[in-house]
Amino acid sequence: MLARILPARAARAERLDDLEPVAPHPEEEAVVAGSAAGRRDAFHTVRLCARLAMADLGVPPAPVLPGPKGEPLWPDGLVGSMTHCAGFRGAVVAGAGALAGLGIDAEPHGPLRPGVLEYTALPAERERHARLARAHPSIHWDRLLFSAKESVYKVWFPLTRSWLDFDEADITLLPDGRFTARLLVPGPYVAGRRVPVLHGRWLVAGGLALTAVALGPSGEEVTA
Repeated sequence: MLARILPARAARAERLDDLEPVAPHPEEEAVVAGSAAGRRDAFHTVRLCARLAMADLGVPPAPVLPGPKGEPLWPDGLVGSMTHCAGFRGAVVAGAGALAGLGIDAEPHGPLRPGVLEYTALPAERERHARLARAHPSIHWDRLLFSAKESVYKVWFPLTRSWLDFDEADITLLPDGRFTARLLVPGPYVAGRRVPVLHGRWLVAGGLALTAVALGPSGEEVTA
């Protein structure tokens, strides 16, 4: 599924469950040694996906540890992103010369809990959501909007090392599977210039809502 919303220069791997045996790196196992079995299994499976994606780039297997804010710490020379939810684990990586940033998110395709949209969405986003919901009622646009904000943050944080609040990116979802994120704070510097808008793709399939943002090496939109 990730292949449908990511450019070819990004290597990716995904799994729908945790049934595949995983030999975790000792450093990774130490991070989740005291966690519940379900969290530990998802943690290891998504890192299996990361190493499979790295192997596609010819990168030797390496641990992917969480950083201070929970972000994945990739080997030098790589950018990437990981996501997991009920029924999906996925990872995507690329050489830092091929892409400046990557962000992916997967969510169950269902409505958000009451109150979440009001907390996470700007007034303009809620207005667009209402129009989309009337025109295309089979899509849970509130869930897609939430997922898109997660993907935007996953691109933003490694470039800025700072928090991005829900109300600091104005996201427009389009029915054709694209979205834009207009940053309401100064954008990240990429190749010596600020990037004010991020472009992404979305997909609803197999009971899942997936979003992805791929940022080109000069901060441009990447579609192939």
